[in-house]
Amino acid sequence: MLALWLDADLHFELILKEMLVFMNRTRLYVGNLPFRISENDLRELFEQYGQVNEINLIVDKMTGQSRGFAFVTMETSQAAQSAIDSLNGTSLSGRQIVVNEAKPREERPHRHRENSGRSRR
Repeated sequence: MLALWLDADLHFELILKEMLVFMNRTRLYVGNLPFRISENDLRELFEQYGQVNEINLIVDKMTGQSRGFAFVTMETSQAAQSAIDSLNGTSLSGRQIVVNEAKPREERPHRHRENSGRSRR
């Protein structure tokens, strides 16, 4: 019984790893974007290469303005590769954009701030 449980657990772990590999092949990092670009602009640009599943335009929390990069998830790895091949290094509103496979987010240690600018009462 324990062997069966361990086998199922290992099988689940392998499936999860395969899903992450697949997702990483379809998730793109898009950098050096014009600050006035919208998610709709990005969708129109990337839909030329296949179905776009998700767009995550990174914005400044305080101003709401784009920080100049985004993550685009394509439906297939072929569509993602086509977008990389076609768009990486091209000019968009006078800026040479970077398009490549997104890397998995690394865990960062929690930073403890001694003085966050707020006074404690």
